[in-house]
Amino acid sequence: MKILFIGDVTGKPGRRILKALLPQLRRRHGAALVIANGENAAGGMGITEETAEEIFGAGVDVITGGNHSWRNRDAYAFLDAHPRVLRPANYPPGAPGRGAATVEANGTTVGVLNLQGRVFMGELDDPFRAADHHVGELRRTTQVILVDFHAEATSEKIAMGWHLDGKVSAVAGTHTHVQTADERILPGGTAYITDVGMTGPRDGVIGMDREVILEHFRSGLPSRFTVAGGVTQLNAVAIEVDGDGRAQTIERVAALAEPGE
Repeated sequence: MKILFIGDVTGKPGRRILKALLPQLRRRHGAALVIANGENAAGGMGITEETAEEIFGAGVDVITGGNHSWRNRDAYAFLDAHPRVLRPANYPPGAPGRGAATVEANGTTVGVLNLQGRVFMGELDDPFRAADHHVGELRRTTQVILVDFHAEATSEKIAMGWHLDGKVSAVAGTHTHVQTADERILPGGTAYITDVGMTGPRDGVIGMDREVILEHFRSGLPSRFTVAGGVTQLNAVAIEVDGDGRAQTIERVAALAEPGE
């Protein structure tokens, strides 16, 4: 089966290009399942019920999250209520929402696990230990498991890829908003990429208005970040998985849209 994993959907431009391009991308790649990271879908930081429903309406089946999932407090009840909107599983017990889910795609049960790194990201429970626990639980019902590892440090992401090689179908990194060119199939049959990239404004700074970001760097003073305009991009990976859960191929996807398209 083919699975599309969409990089961080950022603000209204990200939601707009997703709606415009996902149907044709899904057909082109024959994707039975689409997963998207949506932690920045609302105004470039956070997620709301309204923006999540817009992402689902565009054709996404599961939404994963990250450290910005908590930005809008009104999302807490939504995270608890919706089984296909995930947040990192290694937040402490009692945090709203869930970190793993199973969905049906073309008659196959697929597990989706969301984890968050700790290097440069703050103190959380050990993502490697959390991975072992949740992968063990998911493997009770399926061998096809996709992991969104939302982390800053490339070293931590690569380490997670090796840690889960042969145990899951894919480890896809998110958070840095820059698509990396290191996609590969690891020896145990796990597809890996350090960062899937971003679905949102191309000509800002990781999706934010570049003039505001430049002023922040030049002055060192706090700035109110706003989502950039202009050309938008859609970054993703297309992964083919066999019935035993082993990845056969992983392909980077990158598409552009002019303003208003």
